[in-house]
Amino acid sequence: MSQEKSYHLETMAIHGAFKFEPTTRAEAVPIFQTVAYGFDNTEQAEKIFALQAEGHIYTRLSNPTTEVFEKRVAMLEGGVGALATASGQAAITLSILNIVNCGEEVVSSNSLYGGTFNLFNVTLPKFGIKVNMVNAQDPENFRRAITPKTRAIYADTIGNPGMEIIDIETIAKLAHENGIPLILDNTFATPYLCRPFDWGADIVVHSASKYFCGNGTSIGGIVIDSGNFDWTSGRFPSMTEPDPGYHNISYAHDVGKAAYITKLRAQMLRDLGVPLSPFNAFLYLLGLETLHLRVERQIDNALKVAKYLENHPAVDWVNYPSLPSNKFYNLAQKYLPRGAGAVFTFGIKGGRKAGAKFIDSVQLFSHLANLGEVRSLVVHPASTTHSQLSPEEQISTGVTPDMVRISLGIENIEDLLNDLEQALINSQK
Repeated sequence: MSQEKSYHLETMAIHGAFKFEPTTRAEAVPIFQTVAYGFDNTEQAEKIFALQAEGHIYTRLSNPTTEVFEKRVAMLEGGVGALATASGQAAITLSILNIVNCGEEVVSSNSLYGGTFNLFNVTLPKFGIKVNMVNAQDPENFRRAITPKTRAIYADTIGNPGMEIIDIETIAKLAHENGIPLILDNTFATPYLCRPFDWGADIVVHSASKYFCGNGTSIGGIVIDSGNFDWTSGRFPSMTEPDPGYHNISYAHDVGKAAYITKLRAQMLRDLGVPLSPFNAFLYLLGLETLHLRVERQIDNALKVAKYLENHPAVDWVNYPSLPSNKFYNLAQKYLPRGAGAVFTFGIKGGRKAGAKFIDSVQLFSHLANLGEVRSLVVHPASTTHSQLSPEEQISTGVTPDMVRISLGIENIEDLLNDLEQALINSQK
């Protein structure tokens, strides 16, 4: 499809990177449920193994179904390539390990999903990687935390669950002034609401289990490479020096703009073995076809629910950046003009006890630790997603005892409001 790059996002989400399967002319992307792939001859096999020709070897490295998903997401984000993984957590981990070595550092926002916080605070230090976490509301905090050992800045487009909207453009410029890339988790926003590469970010990660999937059936993640970062500064020898584990290839010099994503596949995915299953890739492709429709309805529901909660006598506060009263409203209008996602937090009068009664009282909303589904969901972060953090760490990430996180689905808005009303009434009894 020669016109693919000129298509709008809604069209690429349906048609991108695929036009009939060549053998059968199937319209839908087939599920290639296979471990390995045959070669025509020894010369072809040798070239594929040496990255001198395109082709599939083993599904731990690549798969035709997964490849369409990777290419389609790369198109949606505006990147040069992507790599799908077994989970969003795997995507985050590989995105860091691909360029950060033992003895080096990362500067990160402290408003992170609890699993990411634990990865940065506990697990990566075991590998000799130090992560300095800062309050992302002031971009200068990132500058002050950068040292000669820093190799990346990491943040969420929309903080989880603090809902901070970071100043992507300013932080990207700051990162580049220091010769390091900006890695952003864009799960909450999706490329429909924000494309971080347009604002200077270099690498984007997603938990595909959320909005890309849409129905809560499949675990997976994906890393997307903008192709814009210069890896030849000398700070990233693993990108420029010959890789003895892969034919002495120099990724930055031999591959060029796709150096990062090529190394991620040839080295990280090959050695750590966390590929996305072909069946999950197939389900994600189905999800992408309706991404824009679902997200449009979800953010419409989210804004209506946020306005309702903001004026409810049983609610102390609402933190949703699309509300004019929110401190991140101006940044949201710049980076997320269509809406600041469909997830936000609020506090119920009566604190943690009232919050528990509220959650136990909902009937339509599902109580579970996920987001981005067609169903509306609620969870209490302090006792679930961020429960492994100390009380001090919870506060630093924006988690308070009275906080409830809500993820809006695509149900009828009157049904959602009626369920919230009865649960809020019960929370105050």
